[in-house]
Amino acid sequence: MASHLDLEEQEQLDQLKNFWKQYGNLITWTLIIVLGAFSGWTYWNNYQAGQAGKAGAMFDELDKAAQAGDADRAATVFATLKDRYPGTAFAEQAGMALAKVQFDKGQFDNARATLTWVIDHAPEDEYKTLARVRLAGILLDQKKFDDALKQLDGATGKDFEPIVNDRRGDILMAQGKKDDAKAAYQKAWKDMDPKVQYRGLVEAKLTALGAAPEPEKAASAAEGSK
Repeated sequence: MASHLDLEEQEQLDQLKNFWKQYGNLITWTLIIVLGAFSGWTYWNNYQAGQAGKAGAMFDELDKAAQAGDADRAATVFATLKDRYPGTAFAEQAGMALAKVQFDKGQFDNARATLTWVIDHAPEDEYKTLARVRLAGILLDQKKFDDALKQLDGATGKDFEPIVNDRRGDILMAQGKKDDAKAAYQKAWKDMDPKVQYRGLVEAKLTALGAAPEPEKAASAAEGSK
């Protein structure tokens, strides 16, 4: 597919790939952490205080280990947390935090296993979806494109459909399926709240593909959000 691109377009695509390679994981992880923190707070207010307090304390311990880059210590705490409180939001959040530090340390197989646990045990579709998006990113990095797409096919959290479609576009681009990637990015951009900064990244990808959203539509969407 790339052989049919003109030089200017190829240069734009190369710039986009370099940008996403440098900042893509950071952007995705930041979004996951913010959304996870909100979900964890909501769950805290609905879960039994005693159990939640114990699970929360263990999560704090894991989080400190993760912040220090101690993947082994974080994994040890997570093993206990998921054994004692597998159905809590803290276990889900802990799994996401552990997967991040494992990924940062180059423990890709461990990160995949941790995210798979979250997918298999999280009671909320939102967490399952976020874990699938992150796992799809790891599989994308490993060039396991079909496996990555299968993960996204199982993502059912409706609130996160734009993120799923954005990641789908990344995978399709890596496969050289430019038109399919463009369609996925367009759907992600259309369904994403105009106030979300992440939308600007999706728009940049579409622009690099020669499919920038029409200005009047962008302006109308922004006006409608006020």
